[in-house]
Amino acid sequence: MAEQEISSLEKKVAEQIEYYFGDHNLPRDRFLKEQMQLDDGWITLETMLKFNRLKILTSDASVIVKSLQKSKTGLLEISEDQTKIRRCPSKPLPDHDEEYKDALKHKSVYMKGFPLDTTLDEIKEWLADKGTVENIQMRKGLQKTFKGSIFAVLESDDAAKAFVTRDDVKQFKGNDMIVLIKEDYFAKKAEERKQNRADAKAKARSDKEEKQKQAEEEEMKSLDEQKGCLLKFSGDLGQTSREDFHEIFSEHAQIKWIDFTRGAKEGTILFRSNAKEALQKAQEATGGAELKVKDKAVQWEVLEGDLEMEMLKKIIESQQESFNKRKGGKGGHRGRGRGRGGRRDRGGRDQVQFQGKKTKFDSDDETGGGDGIDAVVEVKHVILLI
Repeated sequence: MAEQEISSLEKKVAEQIEYYFGDHNLPRDRFLKEQMQLDDGWITLETMLKFNRLKILTSDASVIVKSLQKSKTGLLEISEDQTKIRRCPSKPLPDHDEEYKDALKHKSVYMKGFPLDTTLDEIKEWLADKGTVENIQMRKGLQKTFKGSIFAVLESDDAAKAFVTRDDVKQFKGNDMIVLIKEDYFAKKAEERKQNRADAKAKARSDKEEKQKQAEEEEMKSLDEQKGCLLKFSGDLGQTSREDFHEIFSEHAQIKWIDFTRGAKEGTILFRSNAKEALQKAQEATGGAELKVKDKAVQWEVLEGDLEMEMLKKIIESQQESFNKRKGGKGGHRGRGRGRGGRRDRGGRDQVQFQGKKTKFDSDDETGGGDGIDAVVEVKHVILLI
């Protein structure tokens, strides 16, 4: 009996049904596997005609029968009454073990460059003369829309290697195509992700360093603006308080901060303006007499250089500590820090608050030596709110 020629429609019908029962679809088709368990693997043609892509091709059960009778794959068999079909028991599904998965990986290719409105039928038709393609997976995004790329499974790893070198797969409808072995595609993506993570970390590190640099520059600028504003005092001060120093200088300069504890023998005043000028004005106000505090003799010294930076650092740390106590409190007492400024315009509420990065001061050496030029001390950052 002469071999019957298969029509274009019959070929499409046979390929579609063989896809349903094929190695790539059947293992993940829960509905079809459940139906096969009901009748020794048999599925009625009535059920098959409910499958969307098949019913688009035909609604006639006899077309299915004729299509499968003419197919040369031998994958499916037809029942004697021609009302049911099943996968031939002599062609069981392969075990989906690591060996199978590895072989599948090596004979699969990745293709990208298809227009987003491309259909599966268009891709199948385009690939029809380019080798035996066992399966095509159209890759879709979160919205279930086509991403413009596919995975295609060929008959062997040698076929896949030959496929990616073909000239006629480099373009689709004028679009340049990216064609890679699937394993090479995943390796490339892994490298890209690794590089992206490295770039992101490098950028984050660079941004952090740049912000820290800017913060340090701003802070150092603020510190530079305070140079010449520190006045040290010492002596047998008894029960002298910070308010006593405010009283002496209130008419001559604004005090930003006083680092002093009642009963101590020395302390430091941070002015908003030049400390030397403030001291001169206060001395002139006494008519040339010695500038005392509550009739106590006091030695006055305008700090400069490394000593000045050391004391600025100390004041900053005291202010930070005071600020943190107030910030962490729940109201009520503001804390009795060592260096409160006092009332407004005398260094109190209108004072310096500190937050941000660390500032490096050329005032200390980790080894305890040096001349202070190259030595570095890290101090918590400061933002002046004046």
